[in-house]
Amino acid sequence: MAEAKVVLVTGAARRIGACIVEIFHQHAYRVIVHHRQSAVAAKALVDKLNELRPNSAACFGADFNNKAEVERLAGAALDCFGRLDVLVNNASSFYATNFGKATQPQWEDLQNSNLRAAFFLAQSLGEEIGRRGGAIVNVSDTHADRPLKNYPIYSIAKAGLQAMTRSLAVELAPEVRVNGIAPGAILWPALLQDSEDQSVLEAREKVLRNIPLGTLGKKQDIADAVYFLANDADYVTGQVIRVDGGRSLA
Repeated sequence: MAEAKVVLVTGAARRIGACIVEIFHQHAYRVIVHHRQSAVAAKALVDKLNELRPNSAACFGADFNNKAEVERLAGAALDCFGRLDVLVNNASSFYATNFGKATQPQWEDLQNSNLRAAFFLAQSLGEEIGRRGGAIVNVSDTHADRPLKNYPIYSIAKAGLQAMTRSLAVELAPEVRVNGIAPGAILWPALLQDSEDQSVLEAREKVLRNIPLGTLGKKQDIADAVYFLANDADYVTGQVIRVDGGRSLA
């Protein structure tokens, strides 16, 4: 029986990251769940997956503002199951940084979580992933191409992640394929969630009018695209696939 492949997914305790983990686990991968502050959620996810298949999941915490913790995460990922086939850089901080009032700590936090850690994890893990003929998938954002007003640092960081995707596709070829996903509207932001307020409903309708497919995406849409790039897209590298219902065309 072939040894199970292993994937490390960053920012994977909840939401899209957790869905990505579950998709890989369903395809017989062993999974490593990274979290920053969501230790309880990460452990609950790992416990659930280990009940389904013993010794198939593990979790590690790391603050991506601390380079030493990034390095420790890379070492733990290599030691955990004795191999690593896929790295999914999903971790991300997201908040407004109004131009004129943005601070250096905000710059560092958003760049570190969205870009710097992804680069240094790829650098530390690339040799092992190459030995397995594996892949790296970076989760970017549609706002890398169409910046979101009042979120300049976040938009810049995601644009950097897309540039990194193309650059590492060259650096790590031919052993490692490096691709990205640019999600569109997948989950309603907090201000638009669970409300029957007329202004909220109108804001939702405005968003949906700008999506040719007329609906929000699902976490599963992103997870399926990540899995496809990691496992099935054997002749694809250096590409960023928009999973946005056509919103980028509007």
